[in-house]
Amino acid sequence: MDGLPIDWSPLLVSFKTSIVATVIAFFFGVVAARLVLRLRGRTQAILDGVFTLPMVLPPTVLGFFLLVIFGRNSPIGRLLMEIGIRIIFSWEATVIAAAVVAFPLIYKTVRASFEQIDPTVLQAARTLGLPEYLIFFRIMIPMAWSGAAAGSILGFARALGEFGATLMIAGNIPGRTQTIPIAIFFSAEGGHMDLALMWVLIIVAISFSVIIAMNLLGRRKG
Repeated sequence: MDGLPIDWSPLLVSFKTSIVATVIAFFFGVVAARLVLRLRGRTQAILDGVFTLPMVLPPTVLGFFLLVIFGRNSPIGRLLMEIGIRIIFSWEATVIAAAVVAFPLIYKTVRASFEQIDPTVLQAARTLGLPEYLIFFRIMIPMAWSGAAAGSILGFARALGEFGATLMIAGNIPGRTQTIPIAIFFSAEGGHMDLALMWVLIIVAISFSVIIAMNLLGRRKG
């Protein structure tokens, strides 16, 4: 395309980043959903707002916050650099950015699934002497699996399409941090419209597959 050899690394970087980010966001999303459900009143509302905030903030704002948190002038950044870990402009930074934007989708979906569980089932388990951690793993998680799966699929799609925060914290390093959205931007910016179109069609096909998977999951749930 345009006489340029095609570098397929953005596809690999995007898939690897999105998979790892979805796993991380799923773990923290489930824990956060369980935590918020155990709270009441104003505390619950505030914490829910904090967990949902990345969903509505502009990606550049998220990227700025991540730069402040993990930059070398921050306490966390200095601590990580002292032990030989550099986050900014690394592949790990792409994972962090993708996980942050995927987290709210997974958290909200899992929380909604937890709230649909019949409370009498949980109360019966407590009456029988089942500890809370077993109630969580043996009853709540299995009963909320379809919602958790749907949230994970949405989270994966959101992680795959992340651009602004990733560009700010990870940059555009081919083979390391260049994801498909970043490749689209710089291909178009450089006038390589055929290459940009190719990546657009690829990510549209992946996104459409995600929608089909969501519909099939919802039909099976029904």
